[in-house]
Amino acid sequence: MAWNVVIAGGGFGGFEVARKLERMLPRHSAQVTLVSDQNYLLYTPLLPGAAAGTLEPRHTVVPLRDQLCDTNLRLGTITGADPARQVVRLTTGDGREDELRYDHLIVSVGSVSRTLPIPGLAEHAFGMKTLPEAIALRNRLLQSLEIAEGIDNPADREPWLTYVFVGAGYAGLEGLAELQDFATDLLDVYPRCRLQGVRFILVEAQARVMPEIPSSLADFAIDELRARGIEVRTSTTIDRLTEESATLSSRTGENEDTVEERVPTRTVVWTAGVKPSPVVKRLGLPLDERSGRIVVDRQLRVEGVDGVWAIGDAAHVPDPRDLTRPAPPTAQHAIRQGRTVAHNVAAALSGGRARTFNYKTLGVFVDLGHGKAVASTLGLRWRGVPAWFLARTYHLASMPGLTRKIRLIADWTVGLFFGRDGAELGRLGHPGKLDTPDQLAAAQHAAEDAPGTGDDRPDAP
Repeated sequence: MAWNVVIAGGGFGGFEVARKLERMLPRHSAQVTLVSDQNYLLYTPLLPGAAAGTLEPRHTVVPLRDQLCDTNLRLGTITGADPARQVVRLTTGDGREDELRYDHLIVSVGSVSRTLPIPGLAEHAFGMKTLPEAIALRNRLLQSLEIAEGIDNPADREPWLTYVFVGAGYAGLEGLAELQDFATDLLDVYPRCRLQGVRFILVEAQARVMPEIPSSLADFAIDELRARGIEVRTSTTIDRLTEESATLSSRTGENEDTVEERVPTRTVVWTAGVKPSPVVKRLGLPLDERSGRIVVDRQLRVEGVDGVWAIGDAAHVPDPRDLTRPAPPTAQHAIRQGRTVAHNVAAALSGGRARTFNYKTLGVFVDLGHGKAVASTLGLRWRGVPAWFLARTYHLASMPGLTRKIRLIADWTVGLFFGRDGAELGRLGHPGKLDTPDQLAAAQHAAEDAPGTGDDRPDAP
């Protein structure tokens, strides 16, 4: 009898589990099923490049069926689980409710943006965690430049040319740097916008940016951003948003007095952290009280639940450097956790010995736009062009599939010589409805009856 192995989630961790199990398990010894709400793996470190026109959006994703030959892919959304019955529940793409029985379940459902109850945030802010959000942000930048170019009054133009990023982690710094680089490239074809200039503001609640990297590299990154005219506001929070402004509160002085400032802006991007996917609360598994993640041991096995494992952003994996803290929610950790859990599941099926997750961060890369980056690898610190080259080399090596690697090289090479495309495709994927014959006839009659049309025209015979 073949074992049933179900992988919940097709992100970095889930994809790596499936790929590793295909290599480790004897053919037909187990049926491996990957459940994902989309048929591709999104390579999230390349999202800023997609938003800024450096990369074709399709080149930042990896089709799962192309890379997983022996894995059964089920498109659907995980809605819950029953560990006692060993089933996981899902909703398929056509709305049907279904259950999958498992002998081993690997939970890798990832995370979502962590939001706060800030007035106006849900209504007016943009996210930057998914591909649609990245493309929407690119379109927003282009739309705002077009609108601003048609406004005569500089004061009325200002909100359209001001962009506020909230959160100075990886997503915030890289997204801001790429978008500012993109806007700078486009200003030559927008004369009014070029004369007035664009304004980019980075807001961070903590006293410093990027706590994941050494302070010297973080300081270099901030110096680079400020040299490009970007305003960096640490110890600052956003209190409320409206359609036309954002209210910021900054802590200043020894007594940390609060100073409020109303910033005219039409574009606020929220990148202030992530939280586990809400579905983890419906899986019947033990959760860490503080982080809300699934509690696992060092072998990535869910504590007290047979046959269930958890990895990635949804799991509270002990960090080998400090077992009292969770491992960082980064792609490189999710990939290594996927490899470890794949080995442990294969060992459980064959009576082998499980491994302990011992991976420690080897390096960090922060891409700040064309030719600029900071990096730390194996204790060595890099800045500028060398760091930028290392970052691109790392992402190229990590991207699954030879075809995707070639596409990345092609996009980057074209961008070096020809710049970025400034076309706004906001209606792409949202075509208008087809007109019926009655609607076409009504439109024609309305045009004929309008003043200055038909036989009453001055030049009519």
